[in-house]
Amino acid sequence: MTRNPTGGGDPTEETDTDSETETVATAVADAGTEAVSCAGLVYAFGETTAVDGLDLSVHDGEVFGLLGPNGAGKTTAIRCITTLLPVPTGMVRVFGHDTTRERMAVRRLLGYVPQQLSADAGLTGRENVVLFARVFDVPRKERAARVEQALAAVDLTDAADRLAKTYSGGMVRRLELAQALVSAPRLLILDEPTIGLDPIARTSVWEHINAVRAATGMTVLVTTHYMDEADQYCDRVALMHRGRVRALGTPDELRRGLGERRGAGKNGELPTLEDVFRDIAGSGLDEQSGDFSDVRSTRRTASRVG
Repeated sequence: MTRNPTGGGDPTEETDTDSETETVATAVADAGTEAVSCAGLVYAFGETTAVDGLDLSVHDGEVFGLLGPNGAGKTTAIRCITTLLPVPTGMVRVFGHDTTRERMAVRRLLGYVPQQLSADAGLTGRENVVLFARVFDVPRKERAARVEQALAAVDLTDAADRLAKTYSGGMVRRLELAQALVSAPRLLILDEPTIGLDPIARTSVWEHINAVRAATGMTVLVTTHYMDEADQYCDRVALMHRGRVRALGTPDELRRGLGERRGAGKNGELPTLEDVFRDIAGSGLDEQSGDFSDVRSTRRTASRVG
C-alpha cells in the first residue's frame, strides 16, 4: 500500500525554524500570497536535469494545469512542491511557507493524489479514509465527522463499508480524492487524477473536484495528458518541456496565440489545446525520458484503475 506522504510527522526531521511558528491560518489569510510559487527550481537525477530553472506561480483559488510530455519534469516539480523531494537549487513556497525550512507547515496545507494507487484494496472505503485522517493527524474528536464529509463529497457514503477491491475504477479514484480531502486541504494536488478512466468516470471525478472547490475555495494544481480536461476545467495552464515552462496562460489565450502565429484553420476555427501542446513539444520529445519501471508503473496504474 502506498500511503499519502504529505501528512503526518517526520521523526528524523530537524526542529522547524522560528519562521514556522507563524500559523497556517495567517499565511492563508494573506490575500497577496500565491498558493504556489517556484523560482529558479532545479532538480537533477545524476546527469539528467529533470527540472531546469522552473519559474511558476499558481494563484490562490484557481485550477492550474501543469501539462507536458512524459519526461518534461512535471512529476518531479510536484514532488518538490509536496516536500517529497528536497529543493537543492531555487525556491518553492506554498502559501508563503518555504518547502525546505517549513516542511510540516506546507504538508498541513496539502492534499495529494499521486499517479500510483494509494487505496488499500483490503480495507473498506471508510477504513481507507480513516487511515489517511490518522496519517494527516486530524484531531480525534473531529475525525469521524471529517471522514463522513470526505466520503459524502465524492458520493461514496453508500459504498463506504464495502471493500475497496469491489469498487469500479472511477470509484477508486474518487476514494483517493476523499483520502486527500479528509484533512480539508487548502491546496489539492492531483497527478494524472483520471488516468485509465473512461470518459464518464473522468467527468464524474472532475464534477466532484469542482463541487468541493466551489464549496471550499481550495486551489487545485493538476497534471494531465488529457487536453480536453485541461481546456474545460483549468483556469490557466503551463506547458512544460525539458524542465522549463514554455507557454503559460488561459487555454483560450494559448489557442488564440497559436492561431495568430499560424493562421486560423478551416472556417476560421482556432487551434485546439492539443495543437498548442504539439507546437510546444514539436519533434523535440525526449526519447530518453523515463525508464522501463516508469512505463510499467504507469501501465499498472491504468490497468488497475480502468
